[in-house]
Amino acid sequence: MDTAATEPETETLGLHECWKHLRSTSLCRIAFTHGDTVEIFPVNYVPSNGTLLVRTGGGPKLEAAAGRQVVSLEADGLNQYGTIAWSVVVKGHAAVVDDTEEIQDAAEAGLSPWQAGAKNSLIRVTPEEVTGRRFVIAPPTHWWAPLEPAEKA
Repeated sequence: MDTAATEPETETLGLHECWKHLRSTSLCRIAFTHGDTVEIFPVNYVPSNGTLLVRTGGGPKLEAAAGRQVVSLEADGLNQYGTIAWSVVVKGHAAVVDDTEEIQDAAEAGLSPWQAGAKNSLIRVTPEEVTGRRFVIAPPTHWWAPLEPAEKA
């Protein structure tokens, strides 16, 4: 059965729509290289002046930011009915923020850690590329092959 012509296309999001979606949630994943491997962590964030701010403790995320390493962040979400999904990817460089006023602005914007423990460092990701897409979630009948009945012995 060929349903390709009736399936909705994936829609590429414009920059303004990507930022709208980034402002609609506070959880994403941040990915970066660490030694010979790639690390990925869930983090909470807040958009700020065309950048994303992440609060963290010590460890690989802070080490990556201290080295102004290239990072990728991905945030995803659904519409209120769970029928349309979106995904936004931000690629850029991370840097440690040490300005007291910027740290206070991030706290006032609601950026607080979700996990207990000292999370006294702030990372700013300055985007070099922001891309996004949106698509209708297909019902399982469109992608799940029907099971063949088991043969009787």
